[in-house]
Amino acid sequence: MEQLFWACLAGGALFALVTVIFGDLISNAIDGVLDFLSVDGLWKIRPMVLVSWITSFGGAGLLLAHYTALGSLWVVVIALAAATGLSILVFVAYVRPMENSENSTAFSIRELSGLIGEVLVPIPPRGYGEVLLKVGAGRTNQIAASFDGNTLAAGERVVVVEVRDDTLFVSRLDDALNGE
Repeated sequence: MEQLFWACLAGGALFALVTVIFGDLISNAIDGVLDFLSVDGLWKIRPMVLVSWITSFGGAGLLLAHYTALGSLWVVVIALAAATGLSILVFVAYVRPMENSENSTAFSIRELSGLIGEVLVPIPPRGYGEVLLKVGAGRTNQIAASFDGNTLAAGERVVVVEVRDDTLFVSRLDDALNGE
């Protein structure tokens, strides 16, 4: 039994080491080659979770075999339970939050309609200027034209009324709406 525990522990540690050092190289080299192995029904099983289960099974088995007087069957049962518990913890505490944490600063210009911004470059009645808008955690400068045909001075607060031909059509934000 001890050889199985050592093999699991060493295999998991080796996998972690190889993944950290050569992970990107291996991933790019075999990109898509192993896609046929993916199983849609087992979406909770990730390589990180599986390898953490194998590694913790080996480690728990070794510790229990050396430091307790339990029989082999109990060592295996408790090691299986410990590995399962640690794997669930890895999934809940690390894998799932990382899947949900993908952030992107990308946006569609169509999403800007209705946002409030500030005029950076004055907008003439029949020309173009530039506005600064807050999008997500960042800011973006966009080409803008006056929706009402009014001159909009630099520093004025505006609202995006319409997006057409990659141009934002903006209108002055009334002070009553602005809360001032």
